[in-house]
Amino acid sequence: MISQDMNLFLIFLSAMIVNNILLIRFIALCSFFGISNNMQTSFGMGMAVLFVMVMASSVSWVVYHFILIPFDLMYLRTAAFILTIATFVQLEEMAIRKMFPALYRAMGIYLPLIVVNCAVLAAAFLIIDYNLDFIRSLVYTVGVAAGYFASIVLFAAIRERVSLAPVPRSFQGYPIAFITASLMSLAFLGFKGLFGL
Repeated sequence: MISQDMNLFLIFLSAMIVNNILLIRFIALCSFFGISNNMQTSFGMGMAVLFVMVMASSVSWVVYHFILIPFDLMYLRTAAFILTIATFVQLEEMAIRKMFPALYRAMGIYLPLIVVNCAVLAAAFLIIDYNLDFIRSLVYTVGVAAGYFASIVLFAAIRERVSLAPVPRSFQGYPIAFITASLMSLAFLGFKGLFGL
């Protein structure tokens, strides 16, 4: 029998690596390709998504279970989740603009686009669809966010190295980025079946 701690670790590992939101589920690829040109910006975006995803999913879980279900308003979950996400993104955008103006300028349009980042909304939906309790949903969301963070930072590191490589002209830019992402996806696909996940 699997212990409670091991069960939480497997949920985290499954969300982060085995079912990676970017490289296995192919959700939120717009920010993945758009912001991953350099390490600093990717690190900032990964941290921003991590904060918004964990906070918004936690609040969304509470809203769903303590407001929408008791009042039989489950059909409003999409609107409620997007409103929650938008609130946290607005707070985060104001904080980054005040404390890290260079990062705010570097992230450009992608920072406010976290509101419509599919990965953040997908995490909120998945914890409801998987019928996870609050602790498991929190662990799952941290795993999804950590997987997003690791993928985008790793991808940015590879893209920085590839930009210095002698790539044929027809493959420069997004073509080589798509090939790189495909190879990363195949590498992550190798984790399928790990610990029966």
